[in-house]
Amino acid sequence: MLKRFGKLPSGERQARIQKTTLYRDGEFKNLEETSINPDGVSMVKMLRMMKNRPSSVRPSEELPHQKTNLSAIESGKPAVVWFGHSSYFIKTKNLNILVDPVFSGFASPFSFFGKAFDGADEYNPDDMPEIDLLILTHDHYDHLDYQTIVELKPKVKKVVTSLGVGSHLEFWGYRPEIITEIVWWQSAEIATDVKITATPSRHFSGRGLTRFKTLWSSFVLEVDGFKIYLGGDSGYSRAFKEIGEKFENFDLALLECGQYNEYWPQIHMMPEQTAQVARDLNAKILMPVHWGKFVLSAHPWDEPVRRVTSACSKMGQKYVIPKIGEMYRLNEKFTQYTWWEEIK
Repeated sequence: MLKRFGKLPSGERQARIQKTTLYRDGEFKNLEETSINPDGVSMVKMLRMMKNRPSSVRPSEELPHQKTNLSAIESGKPAVVWFGHSSYFIKTKNLNILVDPVFSGFASPFSFFGKAFDGADEYNPDDMPEIDLLILTHDHYDHLDYQTIVELKPKVKKVVTSLGVGSHLEFWGYRPEIITEIVWWQSAEIATDVKITATPSRHFSGRGLTRFKTLWSSFVLEVDGFKIYLGGDSGYSRAFKEIGEKFENFDLALLECGQYNEYWPQIHMMPEQTAQVARDLNAKILMPVHWGKFVLSAHPWDEPVRRVTSACSKMGQKYVIPKIGEMYRLNEKFTQYTWWEEIK
């Protein structure tokens, strides 16, 4: 059980961390003043809120889904398959890319908390082909899942992640030579025509009581002439406009949209902010993620998608919201229907 908590950076890795300007006074810092709980709401009040959540935080029946054979996806324009929450697979001409996989069925160190919705946990490590690139945005349990990472180990050829997260991976048996850790605005050349750049996000890190010892990031994936924004977790930030200006535009932005609450407004976005960020990034298409699989807040399970689609419609932002397991290929026609409304 203790191993799933991971291991904090030390030695040469910690020495590298201490040299970066993002790390001050013994911890990584956000670009903007950021609080996990800006109004100082008591833990008792938060626990009461979570205990008294309405039944609508979970869907009343199994979510619509389909099972795409990931190994059979034809090469061509990048294709994306969403697994619920913030886990997804990207197939490019030459690479299988997996982002923040959580296939254990729960989003916490304990199986009794954060259990996946019925229909939202249809994939497991055995369904994954060989993974040319595993991208890990940060070390929270709903993005870095011990059981999944260990089971995937024989299939993973290379990992790119935020600085410090490699300490967990090495503790779990990953070879150091396949792990690349980068900081904001640093890039890694993965292959010909494949570059990944770490960009700022407004969040935090930690798998226990100790926080801010590893970095959290969003990432820009440039592959086959396409630019894809991998948002990770973030509150609304002025950094999004800077990213949009630097990269000019994105073919697709996968942005968090869920698990928000008025008690923690600076580390997760409200759905209307998610739509605005897509505009800030100059994203042609928004794919909202970080919803549809786990209960980590108190809002109805489908509230994020209802609010973000409404906001997008008002501002003219295009979006795609595939079912879990349904493939979306960039720059090809996608028949969107409101599958979330099928839940009675």
